[in-house]
This record gives sequence, C-alpha cells and structure tokens, in this order.
Amino acid sequence: MATSCPADLDTVRLRTEISTIYARVAADPTGDFHFHRGPAYAAELLGYDAAELAGLPADSTASFAGVANPLAVAPLETGATVVDIGCGAGMDLMLAARRVGDAGIAIGIDMTPAMIERARESARIAKLDHVEIRLGDAQALPLENASVDVVISNGVLNLTTDKVEAFSEIMRVLKPGGRLQLGDIAVESELSEGIRRDVDLWTG
Repeated sequence: MATSCPADLDTVRLRTEISTIYARVAADPTGDFHFHRGPAYAAELLGYDAAELAGLPADSTASFAGVANPLAVAPLETGATVVDIGCGAGMDLMLAARRVGDAGIAIGIDMTPAMIERARESARIAKLDHVEIRLGDAQALPLENASVDVVISNGVLNLTTDKVEAFSEIMRVLKPGGRLQLGDIAVESELSEGIRRDVDLWTG
C-alpha cells in the first residue's frame, strides 16, 4: 500500500490547489463543490448533535467539510490539551474546546489563511478564550514534543503527500498515553500510479 505520492508529483502545486479550494469554501460555503458541507450534513449523515451545532457561530458550521465525527470516538477529558489537524473554520475545534473546558486548551492547525481567519473570528464570537489557531502543516506540526493529550482530525490526512511523515508528527506531539481520534477517507485497494499523479483527482 502506497504511503506517499509519486516522487514526480508537483506537491507544491497540489498544496496550492488544496488551499485554494478550501479558501473558496471559507469565502462561499454554498458554492459548487464535489463534497458535502454544513451543519445539516454533519447532523444528518455524521451523527453530530444538531442542537449543539446550532449553538456555534454559523460561519464555523457552514464551512464544515469533514467526513466523519472524530469527537464520537471517545470523550474528551476536562482540562485536556486537544489539537485539531486541519481545523478549517473550527467546528470540531470549538466543540472540543467546550468539552475540555476553560482549564483545557484547544489548538487548531490549518494551512489555509482564509479558514484560520474564520476559525479565529468564530472562537472570538463564541467567547472561547482557550482556543488557539495556528498556521501550519500536518507534516510539520507547530507543536512541542509530547505536549498534546488528544489529536483529532477530520478528512485531512488523506490529503497529505507523505502519510508516514504525517503520522510520525502525530506520534511526536502526543504525550505518553495520548490518543488519536481520526475520521478520514480510506480506499479498499491501492490506487494506480496514474490516479496518484493526477492533482485534479487529489483535489476533487
């Protein structure tokens, strides 16, 4: 099973294309995209609590484009430090922040400045002062070693160009006994070289 993209794939172009698409989602979440978005989708198909989502700023939920519900994997403990890799506009991040409470820390990491701006504004509106949002990359997390209790991620790691590197970064930042709560896309069989070289297929 391949764990990285082909050596000759233009990874700079790939990252730019991914960031451009999600900047468009941040600007206009009702636009024409190939993937589902929004709180109704999250509640109806992924099992989120609709009432809980209604209590979040609309900008954070409208741009949600996750593929699962990583917060359903296990409860988050009060006072924990949680990191959301690829936090987007911050829906999962703010739900996590409410679960860990003011004694905890919820850190969002995203590579798209437009999404970071939305997440920061939503955290401000929600008065979640223990939320931090950082510009960063799943393959080079802007975090100290062994500093995190729980890593969550929702539909993001499949877009990384080197899965071994991405998971190594998660292991680096987790404390001993820490855990990963992951929701993502998997394929039943290995993709061909031609598919893995097609940037348009990576980005949809």
